[in-house]
Amino acid sequence: MTVSIQTHDACVDFPIFDAKSRSIKKAVMGKAGGRLASNDHKVVVVEALKNINLQLEEGDRIGLVGHNGAGKSTLLRVLAGIYEPTRGAAQVRGRVAPVFDLGVGMDPEISGYENIVIRGLFLGQTRKSMQRKMDEIAEFTELGDYLSMPLRTYSTGMRIRLALGVVTSIDPEILLLDEGIGAVDADFLRKARIRLQELVARSGILVFASHSNEFLAQLCDRAMWIDHGSIKQEGGIEEVVTAYEGDEAGARVRRVLDKMAEEKSGE
Repeated sequence: MTVSIQTHDACVDFPIFDAKSRSIKKAVMGKAGGRLASNDHKVVVVEALKNINLQLEEGDRIGLVGHNGAGKSTLLRVLAGIYEPTRGAAQVRGRVAPVFDLGVGMDPEISGYENIVIRGLFLGQTRKSMQRKMDEIAEFTELGDYLSMPLRTYSTGMRIRLALGVVTSIDPEILLLDEGIGAVDADFLRKARIRLQELVARSGILVFASHSNEFLAQLCDRAMWIDHGSIKQEGGIEEVVTAYEGDEAGARVRRVLDKMAEEKSGE
């Protein structure tokens, strides 16, 4: 089966039924988030996504940029099948691995080892495949004896280590990634990013939402700027980041791209 993602004028609306707070919500949503409108039933709705047209084939790596509430996470959830377009269409062909909240699919009352299996099942893996990967995931997390203890005894950083160990062990056809790995130490973060790069290399399609332009440049070859639920610009990473954040941000991306090109030519 050919791996692909296609959306045609995809829109997602969230209705607001509490009319008393309408003026407050209008003031807030006007600054961050989607646009406000009214539907045919005179109900106020937040237009979280509006007329999104996207066509991705196997091998595509696209990064999403935009302010908090712009619609990046909503788009990822549409592609994952969590949300259906209110209007328009979205067609996704291929096995999807949605990586949004690293804690989803984990049980605080069972051990780290058991959670490796549970989290793997949540990501579409089989129990046997996760059991085969158990030792390799355990070594990556560096959690040692804690893996035999209930997850509720873990710190936030330890939970993220465990979740990342599972996520980066899979082989997805379509990887939908929403970065959220800031609560671990710098050394482990570097190690995790190497694993994420290897994960992306194994993926058919990547759609990655991140506030780290440099990390986007390492993993993606295109970018899409989403603003108030609409696509404002699409193109090369440097071009889109420069338009979104300015020349200085674009220059940092250029340095990352140049360094990657040097490393590739030296291989």
